[in-house]
Amino acid sequence: MTVKNIFETMDYGPAPESAADALAWIADQGATFGQFINGEWTRARKDFQSKNPANGETLADLSQATLDEVNAAVKAARKAQPSWQKQGGHERAKRLYAIARLMQKNSRLFAVLETLDNGKPIRESRDIDIPLVQRHFYYHAGMAQLLDNERPNVQALGVCGQIIPWNFPLLMLAWKVAPALATGNTVVLKPAEYTSLTALLFAHICNQAGVPNGVVNIVTGDGLVGEMITAHNDIDKIAFTGSTDVGRKIRKSTAGSGKSLTLELGGKSPYIVFDDADVDSAIEGLVDAIWLNQGQVCCAGSRLLVQEGIAERFHTKLKSRMDGLKLGNPLDKCIDVGAVVDPVQLQTITDMVSTNTEGETYHANVDIPREGCFYPPTLITGLESSARLMQEEIFGPVLVSTTFRTPSEAIALANNTRYGLAASVWTENINLALGIAPKLVAGVVWVNATNLFDAAAGFGGVRESGFGREGGWEGLSNYTKSKHTTKPQKKITSFGGKSGHNDQLDRTAKMYIGGKQVRPDGGYSKDIYGKSGALLGQVPIANRKDLRNAVEASQAAKGWSETTGHLRAQILYYIAENLSARRAEFASRLNELTGTSAGAREVDTAIKRIFTYAAWADKYDGLAHAVPIRGVALAMKEPVGVIGAFCPNEAPLLGLVSVMAPAIAMGNRAILIASEPFPLAATDFYQVLDTSDVPGGVVNILTGSHAQLAAPLAGHLDVDAVWSFSSDELASVIEFESAGNLKRTWVNNNAVSDWYSAAGEGHDFLEAATEIKNIWVPYGE
Repeated sequence: MTVKNIFETMDYGPAPESAADALAWIADQGATFGQFINGEWTRARKDFQSKNPANGETLADLSQATLDEVNAAVKAARKAQPSWQKQGGHERAKRLYAIARLMQKNSRLFAVLETLDNGKPIRESRDIDIPLVQRHFYYHAGMAQLLDNERPNVQALGVCGQIIPWNFPLLMLAWKVAPALATGNTVVLKPAEYTSLTALLFAHICNQAGVPNGVVNIVTGDGLVGEMITAHNDIDKIAFTGSTDVGRKIRKSTAGSGKSLTLELGGKSPYIVFDDADVDSAIEGLVDAIWLNQGQVCCAGSRLLVQEGIAERFHTKLKSRMDGLKLGNPLDKCIDVGAVVDPVQLQTITDMVSTNTEGETYHANVDIPREGCFYPPTLITGLESSARLMQEEIFGPVLVSTTFRTPSEAIALANNTRYGLAASVWTENINLALGIAPKLVAGVVWVNATNLFDAAAGFGGVRESGFGREGGWEGLSNYTKSKHTTKPQKKITSFGGKSGHNDQLDRTAKMYIGGKQVRPDGGYSKDIYGKSGALLGQVPIANRKDLRNAVEASQAAKGWSETTGHLRAQILYYIAENLSARRAEFASRLNELTGTSAGAREVDTAIKRIFTYAAWADKYDGLAHAVPIRGVALAMKEPVGVIGAFCPNEAPLLGLVSVMAPAIAMGNRAILIASEPFPLAATDFYQVLDTSDVPGGVVNILTGSHAQLAAPLAGHLDVDAVWSFSSDELASVIEFESAGNLKRTWVNNNAVSDWYSAAGEGHDFLEAATEIKNIWVPYGE
């Protein structure tokens, strides 16, 4: 081919990267690998093979970890963890820095090995994945150095079980291992069955970097090994990236175990193009959004929403661009789209597209290699939002598309999914872009860009895309816990007495739903007695119907989430003012209910606590992350939505206030299940809410059995989070039932909190009451 031909056709010859060094490294290990446990390698076995998806050739033989090997890895991690944490942030920083430097020195080896094992183009491994891996270890070396001073009240969780997918094998390892090690945890990591080789090379790097034995352990195998890790009783945290179906199973299997859990799951991310967008730039962005890594990306912009006026022109230009993409040997630096990871995944993609009967399917006019797992870039237009391929994750190089007319319709279409991982917005109108971004249900929003990642900016989703963040300070918090000491909770029961009338006027309490006092659907009530046996009153017993009514009222109060922090603060101050005016009355009632003399202290602390969260309402700010682009990543703190909470039994007023105030201060709506033995404090308190300008539905108060309401509240698909500080053992039920829509949970695991101390308020509550959305805004010409 001549230079003239190149300029006329823009058709370049092959530019293959040599695989010699990577293959030599595999050969040096005997092309057979065991497990990496306690700094050493176990005896290698030929249990399954790692193959090159581009040509089907076997790269190495791998060992399926046994239960004994998983137990040994966990034991080694447990033994190493205390000393690793005790070394302090500076010593951990040195080890993380050494890992980063060694990965830089071996960057080409890692890149080639990743491409051989995964099938992604070498340009992506070399220019995206490996530099980001290095960045994560450098960044978290700095985090380790700063942690002791910046977060003195937190400590490591302990042993972390980490399960990573095959689409970004080494990058997902870095996302999980770096923060875990920085915070003093030790890890047992399982790479994906298809793509284990770079994780095994990383194990060699850990030894070279002087990471103490047992701090990093790597076990290989299929999903059975993952099940062994998630079920292990001596693991304190599970971090999983993978499919939503598997994530739901993990949520159920770990329910009630006390394990911390983060899930980064599937997505069906919208790619929204307005009619004023730079069309050529939007199309180039779309190439990266959907055909990066053959579309095997959880946040791939796989749902194209294009404004109706430019749709025909946009699709025509997009098809032309698709025809120019090159498929082939992933080691060729001229290749745009490599091989799908495995024949099983290729068949899944093929079946989903071939069985689709809706819309118009266009396969790119490209040459497809005869061998290997290759699928052409594909566009399916004219789909309804309800179409199967618009709703289900394909996880391949397939883009589906529909049109919209107005910005409000674009938002509705974008949010019409069970997922909530990422979104892209393309428009030259920055006002429109920044007006749309907060309304999109997604953990990450890119403006005039796509697939921007950095260690400083947290990544993660909402809804069925999972919970928790990876990266930044928000990601680091998923690997720490408070140093506050706790003690086992004792079940608190109601006082008994003789049924009958008290000498006061009958004022049978009602529930508080939608800003109104409401009788129970079931028509049943419960007598409440004081310590002396005197009848103090009756409260309703809430059932499922009452709970549904409270959820409906909360959903109808969505406007509260859009109010300003200043307004929410004013209302909280007003609540505190009105409670203060009735201080003596509430103190007397609490003494009567609990049989103690601490009522005045509880009321005074409750008033102070409301003041605290009123102060935070307009001060719990987001961050502008310093990411390495010409632009900014804005970490916006948003309300979770509807939070259902089981209030502490032991502090009937203070506990309710300590749960309610942070929730509504951050813009959430709350469904509060009052203290079961002492509910009259809560039913008195809604009278304060009635006189404090709290909009109907923002706070709803139910009384009744915690145990009976736990499952329906946690299982309700229109509830976004459930907290439990009950003395009943509800953790297992709540976490299991929450798997339906993968809502966030915060449970006390039967440990009692000191509601009068710093443990009863502060950042833990604010973090639980907010989601972080990172909005990336590049700027400049």
